[in-house]
Amino acid sequence: MFASWIGTTIEYYDFAIYGLAASLIFAPLFFPATDQAVGTLLSLSSFAVGYLTRPLGALVFGHFGDRAGRKTVLIVTLLLMGVSTFAIGLLPNYSQVGIAAPVLLIVARLLQGFSVGGEYGGAVLMTVEHSSDRKRGLFGSVVNTGATVGLVLANVVFLLVFQLPDDQMLSWGWRVPFLVSSVLVVIGLIARYSLEESPDFAAAKQQGTVRELPLAEVLRHHLGTVLLVAVGIIAAGSAFTMATVFSLTYGKVALGLDSSTMVAVLLPSTAAILLCLPLFGQLSDRIGVRPVFLAGAAALVVLPFAWFALLDTRQYGLMVLGFALLFIGYSASYAVVPAYFSQVFPPAVRFTGMSIGFTLGLVAGNAIAPAASAWLLETTGSWIAIACYMAVTGLASLAAGLFLRIPDADTDRQPAAKVPAETGQAAR
Repeated sequence: MFASWIGTTIEYYDFAIYGLAASLIFAPLFFPATDQAVGTLLSLSSFAVGYLTRPLGALVFGHFGDRAGRKTVLIVTLLLMGVSTFAIGLLPNYSQVGIAAPVLLIVARLLQGFSVGGEYGGAVLMTVEHSSDRKRGLFGSVVNTGATVGLVLANVVFLLVFQLPDDQMLSWGWRVPFLVSSVLVVIGLIARYSLEESPDFAAAKQQGTVRELPLAEVLRHHLGTVLLVAVGIIAAGSAFTMATVFSLTYGKVALGLDSSTMVAVLLPSTAAILLCLPLFGQLSDRIGVRPVFLAGAAALVVLPFAWFALLDTRQYGLMVLGFALLFIGYSASYAVVPAYFSQVFPPAVRFTGMSIGFTLGLVAGNAIAPAASAWLLETTGSWIAIACYMAVTGLASLAAGLFLRIPDADTDRQPAAKVPAETGQAAR
């Protein structure tokens, strides 16, 4: 659990610092434009392109994760993320090399997305498949806190960078968060080298159920399950990205608040995630993962309206409350994703099935949410359309959860290793 958690923390730290930089810094450095809104939109779009290579990463790493094992893939994904993030910190800007600057930035961003496409599936599977059947919800939710810890670390580092004068921040200060990630990557690699292979994968290999082409098996027998997983994650992904990426743009453009103020609001609010994820994970071990997931998805239908209304007060305490409420709904939905979504696939194709479904959902949710919301804000001048957009994602995930079930499980908490490959197709 620790090796998975530390690696996930590092991966999402690297991913989060790009989102922060895209919201606040990259527009003048890499996407200069006469219209500030256009530059911001281009910068946020560069954040979105990282999600384009996530499905490819899910396909490639899912294949090798189901063929060669989870451990090797986890080491490769972390190393690739570290190299691409470090490279961003060394890039020249537009004024130095012209159009080559945004091109190189986007290439590095695409490599980040490719890495994360295989990271999450491997990390949660290593934890869930090592856990007892009655602790999978809790242990999986603890690994999910890695994304939030990575976010907090990214915000803390950028909060320090924001204390620099503007000329120093734009010349060299913005590079620091990207360069220091190399230290974290070394720690993560050491932890992951110590891992033992997943017992579920080892059992599948011993029983001869490992597939030569896991993707073909998934497409032939589990395509409906993959699509339900993809739709199921949309609401949580959109809520998290809106709160951690777009909120900074919204605070600056719509509320007239500086970046430091918005980060100071966001950071304490993340305590709700760190507290609620394990609580909801533990609750799912008692009542089942599906009821907790459905409750979280339903909450994300209504909470975006409360979040924006509280943000518009511009009062610090109420803004923190708005973030906390949104994060509670997000936590209920996201806490059970590892235990829920992994067990709807049989062990022999679990890495491939979960990674593809999870990644497709993030592309549909996380990737376009900031840019689409920036366009809605520019077009309508109001947050209502954005809240409605987020509510639709909540309804979609709620519908997916109503159809997505763990096969051959009366309690939806059966040990995954006992699920025969031939009965692995989830009820639609």
